[in-house]
Amino acid sequence: MTQNQTPQASPQASLKQYCRQEAETASLAKQLAISIAQWILATPTGHLNIALEGDLGAGKTTFARYLIQGLGHEGKVKSPTYTLCEPYELTSHQKAFTAHHFDLYRMRDPLEWQEAGFAEYFDVPGFCLIEWPEKAEGTLPAFDFQIQLMAGEQENERTISLNAFSAEGKKILKNIQAIANSK
Repeated sequence: MTQNQTPQASPQASLKQYCRQEAETASLAKQLAISIAQWILATPTGHLNIALEGDLGAGKTTFARYLIQGLGHEGKVKSPTYTLCEPYELTSHQKAFTAHHFDLYRMRDPLEWQEAGFAEYFDVPGFCLIEWPEKAEGTLPAFDFQIQLMAGEQENERTISLNAFSAEGKKILKNIQAIANSK
């Protein structure tokens, strides 16, 4: 287990993709967005917890930006480094949901996210996308899905692993594989 991995059981399903350039990373994030939108259509009151992991500079916020924009957000996707959380009200197929994008990098205490009143966000329709989840030291709810980014030697190279830890996460991953195979 690398330094940035959140302790979990073994994934139920996994997908690994090597991206040579940012456009390939964007494409994978957009495939994930399509899969999440399909899941939301089928489960309109459902909620997903997604870990977004990687070393500093691995591209976590860039991936989050492409994912959230792929779900229809037209404005800027800000890094929540100082605010801890940026919410995005989204609509897919006339179903409203919220993407809560967390960045826990600057947290000093594992319970800081709860003390800030963010615990309630883990129950609303949509998903919570958490960068640096290990900073919460096991105080976060279980993850359905994990995205791991590892920077390559070149600036835009990334190896991205997608891991499902729940039945819901497995559905998301299965949809991504179907989307990729249809291209």
